[in-house]
Amino acid sequence: MRTIAILGSSVLLVALAAFAIHARQDKSKRPSPPATTTCDLGGGKSITVDYSSPRARGRKIFGGIVPYGNVWRAGANEATTFVSTSDLMIGGQHVPAGKYTIFTIPNQDKWTLIISKKTGEWGIPYPGADSDLTRADMKVAATSGAVEDFTIAFDKGGKGCTLRMEWENTRASVDTSAM
Repeated sequence: MRTIAILGSSVLLVALAAFAIHARQDKSKRPSPPATTTCDLGGGKSITVDYSSPRARGRKIFGGIVPYGNVWRAGANEATTFVSTSDLMIGGQHVPAGKYTIFTIPNQDKWTLIISKKTGEWGIPYPGADSDLTRADMKVAATSGAVEDFTIAFDKGGKGCTLRMEWENTRASVDTSAM
């Protein structure tokens, strides 16, 4: 009986050690490594998006592993976070300063950006429309070439930035500006 208890304790310790090592794993070595993009709105105001960047690896992305018309977490691994130090207008929708999670609904001709009040979750499942702060339409265009790494970026413009998401052969974008 004592041998079984010692063996069981040993197995538990090995499992806990493996978990601790995995938890401390360098996130940059993941198949979908972490990425960050920032928009400087001036006057100390900014927007920061933290996400994980999956790779296409020859797969059909939109209309394939990311089905059209369904909520998508806009990245991989942990949920994609959106933090603003200023009240914003995003695609004509008011977004107060704060921390949010973003999701999208990709379609061939139009995407919808979902800004969710629920934060801190793993990337999926989508918490539901009752957690939405707002939704904004995104414009869709083809990229000039294949995009291997899912990318979220900001393009600086007159009064703000355009939030841009690109992957495979698709670009979705929406204008953002400080209030």
